Amino acid sequence: MKIWVDADACPVVIKEILFKAAERTQTQLTLVANHFMRTPPSKVINFLRVTAGFDVADDEIVKQVSAGDLVITSDIPLAAEVIEKQALALSPRGELFSEANIRQKLNMRDFMDTMRASGEQTQGPPPLSQSDRQAFANHLDTLLRRHGAK
Repeated sequence: MKIWVDADACPVVIKEILFKAAERTQTQLTLVANHFMRTPPSKVINFLRVTAGFDVADDEIVKQVSAGDLVITSDIPLAAEVIEKQALALSPRGELFSEANIRQKLNMRDFMDTMRASGEQTQGPPPLSQSDRQAFANHLDTLLRRHGAK
């Protein structure tokens, strides 16, 4: 299992959890973003910079991800594409996307896009809470154990 991070919008605290987990389990971790991002010196942590543009980082992740890999993203369409490739998708809030829930998530996202396009004011997600961080760390540990990480 490799871990891929849609890093442009990934909260710093989640990246720090990922850095520690990658080092502890010696799992390959690659952050993909369209702007430079500092990573700790490590043989298992990598940074892949892509050109700026709409969905360029997402497209690169989809191109490189393999079945059984884990992608960290809050981007619902990216999660859907990753699931189609038999990889796992986990949000920074600790929600595991799956074949069972991704269609509903896509429908809700499309509905909210339609609402915003019609002029409706919608709120973004609330700030990342301590319970979100804990849910993420717990789900990450479970997935790493299940896939043979140390």
